[in-house]
Amino acid sequence: MCFDQVKPHPRARVGFHAERQDTSAAGWQRLLELIDEAADDGREEFRPLVELSAEERRQVITLPPSIAKLTAVKRLVLYGSNLVRIPPEIGAMSSLEEFTPYTSYRLHWFPYEITRCSQLARSTVSTRALFGNYKFRPPFPRLQPWQDSVADLDLKELDARRWGTTAIRGCSVCDRPIEQGGLHQVWISLRVATDVLPLLVNACSAACVSALPSGAEDYVQLPHTGGRVKQPPSDWD
Repeated sequence: MCFDQVKPHPRARVGFHAERQDTSAAGWQRLLELIDEAADDGREEFRPLVELSAEERRQVITLPPSIAKLTAVKRLVLYGSNLVRIPPEIGAMSSLEEFTPYTSYRLHWFPYEITRCSQLARSTVSTRALFGNYKFRPPFPRLQPWQDSVADLDLKELDARRWGTTAIRGCSVCDRPIEQGGLHQVWISLRVATDVLPLLVNACSAACVSALPSGAEDYVQLPHTGGRVKQPPSDWD
């Protein structure tokens, strides 16, 4: 659930948005077309939401995995979106230099895979909407216990309320298929371009968790599983 972004309490109850994307919606179908067009013409700036009506924009709560095809895009603008999650495929946008999801107030976290965008240098994010943000330090959703085997878990049909996403394909750290290992979810806050972002890591092993870098300065330094984790004082304490 969303938290109070004006005066959140560090012990407030927070959780993941549970909505699933309606892939039959007109807005979603149009977004797929726009991504194909952008991939075909090799454009460097992608502003898909300006091509959608207000109703169609409300229908889009995530981006499709096909954004991985946008390898020429340098500027991705998602101003004022209704997004609740970004897929890990954003990590394949190898030319991305500027990322602007500003005023996307339901977007509280990002996939660790965004750190693969090695050219990313500028971002404009509504930081008060982020889990663990430096102004108010709202808590993080508590993650599920580590799974040493995913044999009993349908990784293509996950409950977003429990796992934060509806599908997990590869390890956020080593990119190995999750099916070959376990599932170890952790949070880590890192500086990505201009902002410190809360990143959700879907790792295949404890070794991959151990390989994560230290957290950003003035944030929790070690990977953690959320809940009422002790965070540094906020700017407004």
